[in-house]
Amino acid sequence: MMVAGEPEQTGNGSSALIRLLRVDRILTPAPVAANELLIADGRVAALGRDLPVPTGWPVEVIDAPGLTAVPAFIDQHVHVTGGGGEGGCGTRCPPLTAATVAANGIGTVVGVLGTDGISRTPADLLAGVRGLQAAGLSAWMYTGSYRVPPPTLTGDIQRDLAWVPEVLGVGEIALSDHRSSQPRFDEIARLVADARVGGMLAGKRGICHFHIGDGERGLALLHELLASTEIPADQVIPTHVNRRRGLLEEAVAFSLRHGASVDVTAFDDAPGDDEHSAYHAVQYLLAAGVPAERITLSSDCNGSLPVFDERGAYRGMRIAGNATLLGDWQRLVREGVLSLEAALPLLGSNVARVLGLEARKGRLEPGLDADITLLDAELSPQRTYVAGRCLYAADRCEAVDVVATFADRNS
Repeated sequence: MMVAGEPEQTGNGSSALIRLLRVDRILTPAPVAANELLIADGRVAALGRDLPVPTGWPVEVIDAPGLTAVPAFIDQHVHVTGGGGEGGCGTRCPPLTAATVAANGIGTVVGVLGTDGISRTPADLLAGVRGLQAAGLSAWMYTGSYRVPPPTLTGDIQRDLAWVPEVLGVGEIALSDHRSSQPRFDEIARLVADARVGGMLAGKRGICHFHIGDGERGLALLHELLASTEIPADQVIPTHVNRRRGLLEEAVAFSLRHGASVDVTAFDDAPGDDEHSAYHAVQYLLAAGVPAERITLSSDCNGSLPVFDERGAYRGMRIAGNATLLGDWQRLVREGVLSLEAALPLLGSNVARVLGLEARKGRLEPGLDADITLLDAELSPQRTYVAGRCLYAADRCEAVDVVATFADRNS
């Protein structure tokens, strides 16, 4: 028996470089006339039916009847080292594990620090990201924290982007929140400009990922930034835009006016509070005319969900998970808000484009990373592959028929 998280093995005990995955159907996210994916050295090599592979080659064939192959999900906002700390050192959240990520069909994450940029640093975050990579996940990070000027690895935003491969941008910078640094417009403009140039020098998007709190100023600074500077809209990504109804309405105007993307958080701190759910937010944004390709979803996993009184005093907290992200996404499909193929980009190709990873992630096409989630008829992940390696199997890899070689398949 193979244990989830361990590398799959061929019949001779060596890790397979070539795998043939056979399923009921494949969504790339568009449906294709294929039921087989050939995986070579961690990438999708071909899609088709009865794909020809020379007999005798060390190909591992994996039969997964009844399952649909889709691009593995991407979560662009997770607290790899754990968030929290708003109530003192005893309220720091635990770090993220690869198992909890892969179990929800997620193959790629981007780590953030959040409120605490003092006891947890960008170096801690980088170590956590590399730990997830060692466990088989695709993992990146933002440099910085809530604070402006942001803490960095090298002392400079541009150098972090240029010299540290894992750094995709800056974040999560807090705005409209009593925990933020209350930055001025010129400070935000300089920060975004540095991220843009650093990204250009590194061949990255260099985005700025902004935490938006429940303050009345909402997206005002970001509106001003895009209206009064030459910064393109795809450099600026506001998240938590469904925190309150007024902010969600403002997110509609922000996206439509600037052609900008907005990130919806799958909050799990208020069960049954449908008004603030990711499901409701996506439904609202679509009804208001925001194009589906401009909407992304994220979890805030292992971040804190603190409660403050009317004076801003800390009263308690919960720890965010990522099960709600999957649940809200499933509900969008089950209740007909979006078809399955139209909903996949919210956790796939839309996110890859925002992050500048579209040449590697978010689609099942030859040459792209073999990050694959197998869904059952209820849209529940049964297996998660990252770079062709199985990191999660709902039944500990026993429900699929693993055949050692292509010759065995034909015998």
